[in-house]
Order: sequence, then structure tokens, then C-alpha cells
Amino acid sequence: MAKLKCVIMRGGTSKGVFFHENELPENIEERTKTVLRVLGSPDKRQIDGLGGADILTSKIAIVGPPSRKDADVDYIFGQVGITEPIVDWGTICGNLSAAVGPFAVDEGLVRAREPRTTVKVFCKNVGKYLSLEFETCAGKAVYEGNYAIDGVPGTGSKISLDYSDTAGILTGSLLPTGNRKDVLEIKNIGPIEATIIDVSTPVVFIRARDLGLTGTETAREMDADRKLIESLEHIRLEAARIVGLEGKSAFMPMLALVQEPVPWTNFITGEPMRPEGVTIMSKVYAAGMMHKAYPGTGCVTTGVAAKLKGSIVDEFVSPEDKDNETVIIGHFSGVISVDVRCCDEGGIFELEKAIMYRTARRIMEGYVYV
Repeated sequence: MAKLKCVIMRGGTSKGVFFHENELPENIEERTKTVLRVLGSPDKRQIDGLGGADILTSKIAIVGPPSRKDADVDYIFGQVGITEPIVDWGTICGNLSAAVGPFAVDEGLVRAREPRTTVKVFCKNVGKYLSLEFETCAGKAVYEGNYAIDGVPGTGSKISLDYSDTAGILTGSLLPTGNRKDVLEIKNIGPIEATIIDVSTPVVFIRARDLGLTGTETAREMDADRKLIESLEHIRLEAARIVGLEGKSAFMPMLALVQEPVPWTNFITGEPMRPEGVTIMSKVYAAGMMHKAYPGTGCVTTGVAAKLKGSIVDEFVSPEDKDNETVIIGHFSGVISVDVRCCDEGGIFELEKAIMYRTARRIMEGYVYV
């Protein structure tokens, strides 16, 4: 039995196990086997590992010295299957990524600069960069603060993540099909209109009403509707096929059901949520289930979609919100926002800024036995 040094951290609304690069096997097959054992997969409860039996808590982050001169650290993210023995190494997690900078500072990989430190991260498995800025003191990351995010109790220190360099992260293009809208032919459904965008992660957007949804449905109700879940998976797989991700990624693209904001109930607190001040309402399906909060990378993609003229998401943005850089997304567990600045003229879309804000916390450090 081997023991591996690790740290459990929360990043945004996700939680994962963080490793130094040299703690895990370099061979991808051996690394995958090790990670599955660490998380306790495949098992719906992940009872024999550190996984939390949910897409938000079945994650791995590997951080190491930079392989490029223009980066401070390398970062590899793994989305670990719960009931399937798979690890998707082909994307990044917008929420968990918030903890990469603090981890790098606390572990001595990056020297802190007070009062705030910027860490440029090279996402090695996708060949893209992201930049994190966060508070530091006495050479360590500061986790306490007064910034609150929905889906996480309490408050923490505000962390900014800039994803403006991540257009075409998996497909090579912000608009993988070249279109702002496509018509997908779906088994047992027929034609359905969609917008597919790839910024920080690929997402296929469809109208919630096209599947008979109103926005008041809970995550549990949607997960229990197996016919709905099967339909969502058929749509996701067809989108994966037409953008060239079929067989390349187990979980991508994500699928977002979007609509105009309506009153809903917070999944975490049970509190009633009001639509006032919300730009767009969106519920994400990923990895075979409804996402109980909102993926950080999906937040960035949704924000960009809201600014893309002629997209499915753009249809639901009110005229007064069209010129507002901040896009506020209503989701199962509350709201999440992203600041997007772009130029969309003459049919050419240029992304200039895509920044979201999260918190993080170092929860434990020690050894996991495999």
C-alpha cells in the first residue's frame, strides 16, 4: 500500500483533491488508475475513497512547476467518473481552478507578493492560460474575507479568474460549427435549435421551453425524470459529434437549458429566488446529471453567449442588459456573475475580457493511501 501527499481544497462551488505533479505516475493509464482509487470510483457513493458522490466533488487537480517560461505553474484538471471508471483529462474546471493559485503559493511553488498575488497558470492538458489574482499575507494565501458566492456557506476572500485566453479551448474555435445557431436532429425528439460555443469549455445551449420546461423544476425532479435525462444526453452527444468531440471527451460539451428569469427555489437553502436583476436563467446538465450549482467555465461561456448577437442565449437578454458588461446567471443554487467585454461587429466576434470571481479554502492536508 502506497501513500500519497495531498491537499483537499474547495474552489468556488467545487471540491477536489490537489496533488503535486511528482506525487502521481507520469503514465496516463497508471495515473488514471491511481486517481480512480483515490476518489473511490467506480461506485455511486465513492465510499472507499475521497470522492463526494457528486460531479462537484469528484475532481482532481495536479499542480507543478511551469513547462513554459511565460507561466508560473502548470495545472492539470481531472473530472473523475462516479459510476464509470473514467477520468476526463481534457478540460478545466472554472470553480476548482480558483484554488490553484492559493495552492501554488501555500505549497511554495510561487512566491507571494503582498497585498495581492497574480498567478499565471498554464493549463497543460488543453494548452491554454488562465490568470488568478488573490489576497496574500505573510507569504501565504488569505482565505478569510467578506465575499459571498451562492452555493457555498459563509464568506471568503475574493479571487478573480480571467478566462479571456480560453476561446476554442477544446475545438479550436469559439464557434466550432461556424454558426451562431444550428439545428440538431435528435433521436425521439426531432429537430432542436442550439447554439454551441467553446470558451473555457464547450457548451451547447438550448431553450428550456423546447423540452417543455418552465424553470421552476428542481435538480432532484430533473434527475429523477429519466426520459428527460436521456433526451439531454442525446442532445449532448449529437453536439459532440458535430464539433468533433465524439470519443475525445467523456463529459464535453456541457448542455445548458436557458430561458428568461422566473421565480425559483434555491436548491441549497430552500429560499425563494426572485428574477429581478438576473440576466439569464440557466440549468446545466453534465456527466449524466444536473449540475447542482453552476460550473465556472460554463459561467464564462454563458456570459459570452449572452453577448453573442443571434445566439440562443442572446434571445433572452433584455434590451437594458445588452450593454451591461456584467452577466448575472440564475441557477439551481442562486446566482453567479461574469464580467464580459467583447466586440461583435460585422459578423466578427472578439473576446476582450472574461472575468469571474470565486472564493477558495484549504480544508485539509495529509496522505491518502492507495
